[in-house]
Amino acid sequence: MFEERVREGFDVFIRDGAHAFGAVRHVRPAELVIYIENAGDFVVPFSSVHDVHSEKVILEYAKLDGALQQAIDRAHRREDPKI
Repeated sequence: MFEERVREGFDVFIRDGAHAFGAVRHVRPAELVIYIENAGDFVVPFSSVHDVHSEKVILEYAKLDGALQQAIDRAHRREDPKI
């Protein structure tokens, strides 16, 4: 469903209104490859995508593996040290 709408270069978020933490690098049939600065590439299954709109991909944080959750948390702390 989402794979038809996602394009390389879309920003990636964990909720609308939050800071982007990454960008879509590749769109594959059942998954995305997203890049997080200073953390590298991560494979995310489409089952972890909550929504796609306005050139944004919104992920469901609870469905992500622990390594990706940690990379997101680090990315957000770099942007806002109060987090």
